Amino acid sequence: MPGRARVSRPAAERLSLYLREAERLAALGRVTVSSRQLGASAGAADAQVRKDLGIIGTSGQPGIGYDVAALAAAIRAVIGVQERWRAALVGAGNIGRALAAYRRLCEEGFEVAAVFDRAESVVGRRVAGIEVLPIEAIAETVRREAIGIGIIAVPPEAAQEVADLLVAAGVRGILNFAPRRLQVTPRVPVVDVDFRSALERLVLAVSQRDEESTADRPLAARPGARGVDPRRKR
Repeated sequence: MPGRARVSRPAAERLSLYLREAERLAALGRVTVSSRQLGASAGAADAQVRKDLGIIGTSGQPGIGYDVAALAAAIRAVIGVQERWRAALVGAGNIGRALAAYRRLCEEGFEVAAVFDRAESVVGRRVAGIEVLPIEAIAETVRREAIGIGIIAVPPEAAQEVADLLVAAGVRGILNFAPRRLQVTPRVPVVDVDFRSALERLVLAVSQRDEESTADRPLAARPGARGVDPRRKR
């Protein structure tokens, strides 16, 4: 049986966006989609779309485009979301509770099968209908429940210890919401989700855009600038 196509991270991100667009169109009853429309959804050129989909063995018909249902199925197969993924969520704080209650996760093929926390005041309570278990139960629960993904939503100082426990228990990948770089074996991929970093990048982009806009304005139109009479001699 041939192996799954190897896809770079940038291509994987674009494929995920193509999949969202295909699913959106399918919900609207559309049967086909063009490479141009897929590219618009991902900010990619038509040629890039065709290259990405060619890597996974999908090709469209000239003048018609790609079959929406077949395209979505092909992308799901390559990404691996055609199967159901069970996750262990560590950290029942604000982020953890929001993730556990996020229904779209289940709709997209991800199931939070267990929730863990270290705080005695939290252990034993229920989060989104799931009883919070102590950190010490990670190894046994991950193996018993056939959990493949670990989600870390704990303070940064506890993140590495939690990652070590999840890897030792046998998870195949980690989604890390803690603002700390984790050191784990290369065989376990880690994807970081850092809200603060994302907001800082956004603020920087907005600030730079504002500076560029100000620099493009006439001097008299800039904030704080006083009117200048061009007839006045210096």
